[in-house]
Amino acid sequence: MFRYVVNKLFYMLVSLFILVSATFFLMKAIPGDPFQSEKKVPPEIRARLFEQYGFDKPLYEQYGKYLVNVLHGDLGISMKHVNQDVTDLIMKTFSASLKLGVVAIIVSIIVGVLLGMLAALYHRKLIDNVAMVLAVLGIAVPSFVLAALLQFFFAFKLHIFRVMGFETPLDYVLPVVALSAQPIAFIARLTRSSMLEVLHADYIKTAKAKGLNWFTIMFRHVIRNGIMPVITYMGPMAANIVTGSVVIEQVFGIGGIGKQFVESITNRDYPLIMGITIFYGVLLMLARFISDLLYVVVDPRVKLSSRKEG
Repeated sequence: MFRYVVNKLFYMLVSLFILVSATFFLMKAIPGDPFQSEKKVPPEIRARLFEQYGFDKPLYEQYGKYLVNVLHGDLGISMKHVNQDVTDLIMKTFSASLKLGVVAIIVSIIVGVLLGMLAALYHRKLIDNVAMVLAVLGIAVPSFVLAALLQFFFAFKLHIFRVMGFETPLDYVLPVVALSAQPIAFIARLTRSSMLEVLHADYIKTAKAKGLNWFTIMFRHVIRNGIMPVITYMGPMAANIVTGSVVIEQVFGIGGIGKQFVESITNRDYPLIMGITIFYGVLLMLARFISDLLYVVVDPRVKLSSRKEG
């Protein structure tokens, strides 16, 4: 188990190094510079700005300095927010994104698993058909289209929720629904197919033959084994929700890190773009790492293979 964790951490560090390097060189490859605007900057001021941000140095020196700064947790100073540290800007806006993301993940897992279980238990019946139709719609409709439809019907027409904002508990409803619709659909389909396979397995028939009651069979055997694909999907799901929140935050006017990311691209704020990209990358790697650990905890076969490797 220890070797399993160490290997995962090692590959995370390698992936992070590749991400940091790729982000740096891609930013440098973009034509132009952050100081280009409609109003022409005098050559003297432009030269001072280049010197201040180290753009006058050779590329390899800039890269080496950036790597050292990242290792020390320094993501640089924003070019558009005066005297604002990139790390501070990320931390200020991340709280709203974290709240939205956590609620969306919890809703996705609970609703998706319940829908999948009901569809499996009532296979080829009305509940199964309705659940699968909802799942197909959830996968087919993009989150930003669903967000616009929710705003139109529930905010403009029915006046139940506000169009924009993120202050009261009711403000969570529309963005969470828009953000979690696709993960709910995937989880429902995964749970349904996995539960159907488990329900027809030989050990379930043996458990029934031994006289075990329905609740014991469901909670000790069916759910535990049927939920394995959901645990595997948790890493990609977190990635979908984190990256999807960029658009949803913009649609609903949520002052989160996603909105900050879009504005940084518009403003060509290179340090902020690179900082948020690295921050997103670390979040996604951690989500995948936690997902892998949960899989090891739930599935004894994976735990056994890890111990044998060690």
